[in-house]
Amino acid sequence: MAMLVQKYGGTSVGDAVKIMNVARRVAVAQAAGNQIAVVVSAMGKATDELIALAQSVTSNPEPREMDLLLSTGELVSCTLMAMALRELGVPSISMGGAQAGILTDTAHGRASIVQLDPARVQRELDAGRVVIVAGFQGITDDMETTTLGRGGSDTTAVALAAALKAERCEVYTDVDGIYTADPRVVTNARKLPEIGYEEMLELATYGAKMHPRSIELASWYKIPVLVASSTQDSPGTLIHDLDNGGTAMEVANKVSGVTYERNVARITVRAAPDSPGIVANVFEPLTDAGISVDTIVQNASAERLTDISFTVERGDLDRALEVSRRVASDIGAADCVANDHLGNISIVGTGMLNAPGYASRMFRALSDAAINIEMITTSQIRITCIVDEANVDEAVRVLHAAFELDHE
Repeated sequence: MAMLVQKYGGTSVGDAVKIMNVARRVAVAQAAGNQIAVVVSAMGKATDELIALAQSVTSNPEPREMDLLLSTGELVSCTLMAMALRELGVPSISMGGAQAGILTDTAHGRASIVQLDPARVQRELDAGRVVIVAGFQGITDDMETTTLGRGGSDTTAVALAAALKAERCEVYTDVDGIYTADPRVVTNARKLPEIGYEEMLELATYGAKMHPRSIELASWYKIPVLVASSTQDSPGTLIHDLDNGGTAMEVANKVSGVTYERNVARITVRAAPDSPGIVANVFEPLTDAGISVDTIVQNASAERLTDISFTVERGDLDRALEVSRRVASDIGAADCVANDHLGNISIVGTGMLNAPGYASRMFRALSDAAINIEMITTSQIRITCIVDEANVDEAVRVLHAAFELDHE
């Protein structure tokens, strides 16, 4: 008997018909002799609707109240799922994050799981029930409800799988796996049968399905994650440790995929003094404001002055610009300028680490397509270029073709 955790996203439980379809899928998995724990997201656009509702009564909702409000979306879908399973004759029970033993820190809106006690969930599973857990939420030591932020239900599912020592975590969504590029942008994108944790983490960080936090958890606890369709029976993509039982040690095409994000904004602090401590003075206030910074470029000093550019999510731009202008004034920089119409495109592949020529090939392909590169950042297995948002789709198609990702 296998222990499985299944996660269903908002589009998969978007209405009553879809919930019944998912319930049938879960019932089949349990009838095959498996213990099944299910994690669900809020139905469809329920979270967005709750945010809009809050903003209709206040322009500055309190984080504590927002977390309590947003947690109700997942509670609705998990209770309906339990009812649907019982209608099919499958014993089941729904649980909120607190009931499932999910303890978090106190960072409202972006809490981290600090402990997951699966004792109650395991008792219910041992009693023959399917356990449906509300994703995206937990509780603090002070009994305050928290939410885990963007992609929180993925994180809940992988954390639960780790705590239950599940055989694998199955993530069912509106796509049938991980592709070499977004098939909505690249029509001949190819579905990957498997991918390693490291490559998937880079793809997830820069826009692919699954949230990076969930991939980090899966890698740490060695939980295989299957990403598959909730409406089709086609094979999905298995995210697992390719160092243990994967396919080829060396592959001909060392780029696994091309990914992108659109909502990128850039801030440049111009003519800042080029002296020790200035960079720390620029970024520490952003950290204190809870603003994540991605790509950072500092120009070479000229007359002991330097420009410092960095990117943030577009939704954080107003707050980041406010903080940066204050900092610029304090350190004696000339001013701050911003561009909120940018996107990023990345090539990802573990094989690039010790192979030359991938950066130049990427840059040449973009140049031949007359796509200007605004900024560049790299990791050991990723190269990312910041470009004008209007060029993102074309850049993805150009790079997918340049690295022949439509071929096995």
